[in-house]
Formats: sequence, C-alpha cells, structure tokens
Amino acid sequence: MIAKNIIYKTGLLLLIPLCVAAQKSTEKISREFTFEKKGSQNTLMIFNINGGVKVEGYSGDKILVEIEKAIEAKTDARLATRKEELQLGVLDRADTIMLYLKGVCGDFGKSDKNGWKMGNSRWGYNWNDCNRRNGDCDKGDDYKMNFFIKIPRSLHLFISTVNQGDIEVTNTTGILAAHNVNGSIKLTNISGSTIAKTINGQVNLDYSANPSGNSTYYSLNGNINANFVKGLAAQLTFKSFNGDLFSSINNIVPLAVSVEKYEKGEGIHYKVNGNRYRIGNGGPLLDFETFNGDVFLKETGN
Repeated sequence: MIAKNIIYKTGLLLLIPLCVAAQKSTEKISREFTFEKKGSQNTLMIFNINGGVKVEGYSGDKILVEIEKAIEAKTDARLATRKEELQLGVLDRADTIMLYLKGVCGDFGKSDKNGWKMGNSRWGYNWNDCNRRNGDCDKGDDYKMNFFIKIPRSLHLFISTVNQGDIEVTNTTGILAAHNVNGSIKLTNISGSTIAKTINGQVNLDYSANPSGNSTYYSLNGNINANFVKGLAAQLTFKSFNGDLFSSINNIVPLAVSVEKYEKGEGIHYKVNGNRYRIGNGGPLLDFETFNGDVFLKETGN
C-alpha cells in the first residue's frame, strides 16, 4: 500500500509543467547623457517594465546610467535572439530625455490614452496587437532590467516600472513622479511636488523640505509612511476603504464638508467632498488614498 502511494504521487509530480529557463545571460550597460537644451524644465523619464529603478541626485550636470540586464531562455538560440532584441531605447527631445525598453511586445512612443502627458502628448508603450508575451511559461524566457542612475539634483523626474522591482529616489529637489505596480516606492531626502502611486507595495517618503506644490500619494495594497519637515502647512485629504489615518502632527484641523456643483450630460451633478483637513495655515494639497492600507504622517526635525 505504501509503494502504491509513492508511485501515485510521483506520477502527479511528473505531470506538472516546469517553467525553468536553462540558459542565462547577464550584461552591464553604461550610458551618459547631457541636455542639448538646458534649463529649469529639464526632465528625465524612465519607462521600465521588469526590474527596479534607483536614482540618486548629485552635484554634477550629467545623467549617468548603469543598467543590469539579465535574460533567461530555454535554448541558446532563444537567448541569442532576446539578447539582440532587448536593448535600451533613448528618445532625446532636447530638454527631455526618455529611457525605455526596445524589443518588448509594445512599441514605445506617443499614445492616445495611456502613458504620461508631456505638453499636448502622452508617451508610453502601445500594447495593442501584441503577438507575443514576454516572461511567461509558454514563451519560456524572462528578462529583467535594473536601472541605477545619477542625476543633477534639480532635475524633474518621472519613473515607472511594473514587475520584479522597487523604485528608490534620493537627494532630489525637482518635481518627482513614481509609478509602480508590483513593488514599493521609497523617496528619501526629496523636496519637490510629488506623485507616488503603486498597487502592491508600500510608499515611504522622507522630505528634506516640505513640497511647495500639490502632491498625490496612493497605494492599493500597502501602507503610506510620510515624514515631513516640522512646520508643515498644507491642506490634506484622505480616502481609504479598509485603512486609517494616523498622525503625530498636532495642528491638524478638520474642514467642513464642501459640495461641488457641475454639469454632466443634460443634468446638474453634485460632488460631496469630506475627509479634508488643514495643517497649520494651509497650503499645497496633499492627497492620500489607500484601499487596504494605513497612512502614517509625521513631522521630523527641530
């Protein structure tokens, strides 16, 4: 009876398909960029898919990029093809530099609906009519691109990634936007207006100076931990389904519920805005939202 059980279980194991890549390749990519048109609006945009992004501000005037590129495939032929296909793409618009992945399913460029808006255009990957899926068991291969970048501190920065990595930024003063899906966001020693959004991960923020412009913070399944400099003056909104707002800041004052009237279609609609607060004398709007997570607000410093 024991022998039959062993044979039965072994048979079950043999029926389970294994998604194992036998061939691997790693490569380091180093690039250096400067802006053709230098000014206060200079912006770096990073569109990653699989992998993390780490950015550090420094006192230089160049963008220094190091990338760890890792590929797995079932055969040598597939590995060679993917190594050739998957490359760093660069779009230089004089005052804005965009870094993206070439050789993935979706072509990068202007998008009607998705992506980030710059001026009158949106930029991102076009996933329509994709004929292959990267990194799945049927394809039998996978890739990962980890970005390590140094930038001038005052540069405006827009970062996105989807899988297999976190976003980390330190020592910047410009406008900062970070979008992740399956990973965390950690922003340290920053001072610019901020957008930080992720689906499955935490958002951690440490400000060296409080943001002077409106900022948005969001996590669907994770906590948001925000440390501001003492003396914060702002408006605050908070929204959550299963989370709570915790704060050690003493001068948070609830504001009266407001009603906005607007036209929609053939009728008049009303929007009720609650959960609004004033911190100190008020100022920029700090908008916090979670679904399954809490928000923790603190002031640091003397």
